[in-house]
Amino acid sequence: MSRPFSRSSKNLRRALWLPAAAAGLLLAILLAVSYGAKSIPLPEVWAAIFRFDADDEAHQIIRNLRLPRALGAAVTGMAFGAAGALMQGVTRNPLADTGILGVNAGAAFVVALAFAFLPGLSYFNLILLSFTGAALATLFIVMLGSATPGGLSSLKLTIAGAVAAALLHSFSTGVAIYYGLSQDLAFWYAGGVAGVRWSHLKLLAPIVIVTLAWSVSMGRSITFLSLGDESAVNLGVRAGRIRVLAMTAAVLLAGSSVSVAGAVGFVGLVAPHVARRLVSVDYRLIIPMSALLGGTLLELADIASRMVSPPREFAIGAMVALVGVPFFLYLARKEGRSL
Repeated sequence: MSRPFSRSSKNLRRALWLPAAAAGLLLAILLAVSYGAKSIPLPEVWAAIFRFDADDEAHQIIRNLRLPRALGAAVTGMAFGAAGALMQGVTRNPLADTGILGVNAGAAFVVALAFAFLPGLSYFNLILLSFTGAALATLFIVMLGSATPGGLSSLKLTIAGAVAAALLHSFSTGVAIYYGLSQDLAFWYAGGVAGVRWSHLKLLAPIVIVTLAWSVSMGRSITFLSLGDESAVNLGVRAGRIRVLAMTAAVLLAGSSVSVAGAVGFVGLVAPHVARRLVSVDYRLIIPMSALLGGTLLELADIASRMVSPPREFAIGAMVALVGVPFFLYLARKEGRSL
């Protein structure tokens, strides 16, 4: 009699992690709005959000600068986190991440080309080009990993992604140097959300929210697919179709986020692994949990980037890498033992 009760209790605890993570993300957003060159008390932040006074300078700073920046970090972090969960689920590669596998680098390369040949491009068109670059990079990586004898494997996918990322980064650097864009493109390489405005969020947020909902709707099939193609097919899942759809969602999330925050890596690596520890193997829970944890991680990285050497700011990508690189090395060593 105690076993069913224990199982239901465990499921309840797993379900409670989602609202807890959502509360943590909300708290991180409030802290990000409060902290800056001039610290603003949380009660005043709350007043600026819900009782805005246009004549109050602090309210103007919060509404026009800090709030869109904080929300931009949350939305892009959620997108990177969910994209990593999708890629890890459908490829069964625990090292999969849009940064490590070169997807972000593909988006950043197309942004570099846009800066060189299409100056003054609208933000909407920049999102489209960023998504196109991410999609082409993904296709190239899969083809490169599949070209060797034995077909595509987790290790080959990781190596192909690393090669593609290095190649695309070299191309981007070459474009930046030749066309004198090094200063303009430094943001995209290092990552940051200081330039996020409400006009960006009006385009980015709907894309991320709709794609996240779509991804969660595929969660059951992705859970079966993560167990292996044969098991998924036996359970009625059309493996090829789900894999393409899930990768499309991941590329859309990553590409649109790179257009705002730059090529930030490791968020999609760390968040899904922590999410699996908290909510088990069900991707209907892993995907939203990864999104919430990814948003919190990028929010905290943004806060940390302002605390290192104020009033100067460090790149968000560097702050995330302080966590992501040791985590990647730990996973690589752990997985290497089973190869």
